[in-house]
Amino acid sequence: MVIAITRDISPRFDECEITHIERTPIDLSLARAQHRGYVNALKQLGCHVVELPAEADLPDSVFVEDAAFILPETAVITRPGADSRKPETASIIRALSPHIDLVHVIEPATVDGGDVLILGKSIYIGLSTRSNQAAIDQLNELLGGYGYTVTGVELHDCLHLKSAVSRVDDQTLLINKNWVDTRHFENFDLIEVDPSEPNAANCLPIGKTIIFPTAFPKTRARLEERGYKVIAVDVSELAKAEGAVTCCSLIIQ
Repeated sequence: MVIAITRDISPRFDECEITHIERTPIDLSLARAQHRGYVNALKQLGCHVVELPAEADLPDSVFVEDAAFILPETAVITRPGADSRKPETASIIRALSPHIDLVHVIEPATVDGGDVLILGKSIYIGLSTRSNQAAIDQLNELLGGYGYTVTGVELHDCLHLKSAVSRVDDQTLLINKNWVDTRHFENFDLIEVDPSEPNAANCLPIGKTIIFPTAFPKTRARLEERGYKVIAVDVSELAKAEGAVTCCSLIIQ
């Protein structure tokens, strides 16, 4: 069974951290409705969804992906780059510990889960405003015994690595080549986002289906032309907080 951990939206969601976009007003009621639609999509795909309650004093805490990343052998508790987000890991530790062993990133390393792209035994970390070289060095030590290698990737014009490239399946990535150093991914089949949809490179595969934002129909068509089944969800209010579809869940296979 696939377990998906999600968290309800904080009442202070409109105080979220913003890095690469202009702050615009967030409709909290609409954001919550869209999040329910996202959770329902996970359930529709057969996930057992563990729904954590909102964290009132943690505006960005709906984005549970940034507090951890999941490997078959262990879960890594991150140390988020924004100070306001560091307390988010406490409840994620409680949620994950019944399901999987945990290891922890510690100071001076910082890493957001949104910067972590896992492709088999290769883990790529975006060198962003949130994730640093110390995290890459530390993760190579923590995970080397499991056979993983961790590599830093240069990116620009976006918040996280998975804003620029995300996994479609074991051989295929969805990518905005303008935002990331593509040399690391030359052995993969790359589906490029439509040029008019630069923010469309984030998708969430669950089994053989892709959860994908309604906002990017041209890129969705590129996925469907390649034979992928897509469930489209409206996450437009979450996107105002630089959120996307991978951000809102932690998936335990």
